[in-house]
Amino acid sequence: QVQLVESGGGLVQAGGSLRLSCAASGNIFSINAMGWYRQAPGKERELVAAITSSGRTNYEDSVKGRFTISRDNPKNTVSLQMNSLKPEDKGVYYCNLAISRGGGWNDYWGQGTQVTVSS
Repeated sequence: QVQLVESGGGLVQAGGSLRLSCAASGNIFSINAMGWYRQAPGKERELVAAITSSGRTNYEDSVKGRFTISRDNPKNTVSLQMNSLKPEDKGVYYCNLAISRGGGWNDYWGQGTQVTVSS
């Protein structure tokens, strides 16, 4: 079994910063891509940032230059540093990891963490 635990959400003023973390534990053989998604009220979940096993990153256009995704492979963690936050960054943020337990790959999701940005 695999567990993902997120931390780091909260309330921040516009222009402020937050750092989200997601730690995976359990029966893990290998982790491929890692990503962060967000879901704003009334909207579909969207990809915010992703990082491959080799460290290649990609970002949704609106967060480029403000958000940085990183991973710590020995600790099975992925983080999202969010700077210069805007009210439109508000939403529930979910980590998503492609994990192999020794066979094929499966997607695992964190429980979600709320980010609120006040103007």
